[in-house]
Amino acid sequence: MENVPQSVAIILDGNGRWAKKRGMPRTYGHMMGAKNVEPVCRAADALGIKYLTFYAFSTENWKRSKDEVSTLMKLIVEYLNKLMKLSVENNMRVFIIGDVTGLSPEMQDMIRKVEDISKDFTGMTLSIALNYGSRDEIVRGIRKMVEDPKMKEAIARDGVEKAITEEKFSTYLDTKNIPDPDLMIRTSGEERLSNFLLWQLAYSEFYFTDVAWPDFNADELKKACEEYARRNRRFGGV
Repeated sequence: MENVPQSVAIILDGNGRWAKKRGMPRTYGHMMGAKNVEPVCRAADALGIKYLTFYAFSTENWKRSKDEVSTLMKLIVEYLNKLMKLSVENNMRVFIIGDVTGLSPEMQDMIRKVEDISKDFTGMTLSIALNYGSRDEIVRGIRKMVEDPKMKEAIARDGVEKAITEEKFSTYLDTKNIPDPDLMIRTSGEERLSNFLLWQLAYSEFYFTDVAWPDFNADELKKACEEYARRNRRFGGV
């Protein structure tokens, strides 16, 4: 396929509704959705996508029922454990974005391990957003920037306008090692960003599908990429 998006972000939506239609609890939908992550990663790699970002657990997801949150946490721990092996087998670099300090010590330890294991791998880069909210990320980024001694020196030397640029601010975000997405996909029919990558999606193409995440497969990913390839990408009104 020509003109394949190099960086793709996906909002994994519809697990609960998918399960409800089948007379099953929402937790079953999350289990099936978790199983779908690996095959979609393989499909993305086969298409030539270099960076893939999944919105797995938002800062707002803590408001869900205790049972649902507990299930999601268990699934994330299981997947992080599996991801260590998958990253080695597939030469895949892994990043976790979001406020990891809000996660359990066990999860934080697993995140450090999988990022360290995969840091020198040269294949596809997989980023997983955990305890992530874009407004929270931007606020945390501002705090990091104003507390950075090097930034304070730059402001004193060059002034605020020269020292603080869009490019410089981006280096304080969770996604500093990831190119901005070319394409953002949201499954299950909703057409909103839900506090996901608000800064990074400024010039991305959006693709919304009614297909729920557990049913989103290689063919659906290819369909989204084909739609992206058909669009005439223009910047600055050119």
